[in-house]
Amino acid sequence: MRSDRWGWRAAIGVLVIDKDPVAESEFWSMAPPGVSIVAARFESPRKPGTSDYGDDPAELVASSPDVARGLEFFGGMQLDAICVCFTTSSLFGGPAFDVSFAARASAAAGGIPVVTAAQSSAAALAAVGVSRPYVVVPPWFKDEIVEVGQSYFTEAGHPPVDIQRFRLGRGWDTLKPWETWDAGAQWEVRPADVYRQVRADFPSTADGVLLAGNGFRCADAVSALEADLGVPVITSNQACLWHSLRTAGTSPRDVTGYGRLFAA
Repeated sequence: MRSDRWGWRAAIGVLVIDKDPVAESEFWSMAPPGVSIVAARFESPRKPGTSDYGDDPAELVASSPDVARGLEFFGGMQLDAICVCFTTSSLFGGPAFDVSFAARASAAAGGIPVVTAAQSSAAALAAVGVSRPYVVVPPWFKDEIVEVGQSYFTEAGHPPVDIQRFRLGRGWDTLKPWETWDAGAQWEVRPADVYRQVRADFPSTADGVLLAGNGFRCADAVSALEADLGVPVITSNQACLWHSLRTAGTSPRDVTGYGRLFAA
């Protein structure tokens, strides 16, 4: 008899950007028995067809009517933790903004604790002892996002050795980063390709890997990369689930097949 995946141990809410098909899928694939995932969506702060996130993209997300509505609805659902699964806004805002936003979001959700994607990734890097990560971001991260990512993780105590974009290959390399998302690149990433690129490009000076971006499908590459590189591998959704479980007071240790983080 198949389980209905009712959250009798923990119920976790995830706030996901409008056209991200990956976050819920990876959360559900990794979630241990007795943990359920509830999702709500919000509109991207990026103006359609452009690279423009506005003057303050982090605040745009924080003040979004969609986010406010999702938090309000989550507040009535007896959830144990909420995760805002939008790495970009966290990177633009910085660690201090993340702390402030999480507190505001928790208040809006009736006191349910809230964590963010980048906050979760930084906590995960610390938990597995990575201080010099090799960071790989999805092809839709523009240069400015890469730059604020370098600043975010450096400020958080994990200065990246290098940050590279994942290469989708022929047919995609003529597009600008934000155009790849609009053209559906989030549907085309394959964990096997992520594995091959990261393994080939991994710098010897790094002591771990961070695969950043909640729309970046890569959780299934974690175990093979850890086995072959011999270092911890963190992904945004893996870190978000791990941090959410811990925030909910639920042990993540019975999650298997998705890296050493869940045993940390």
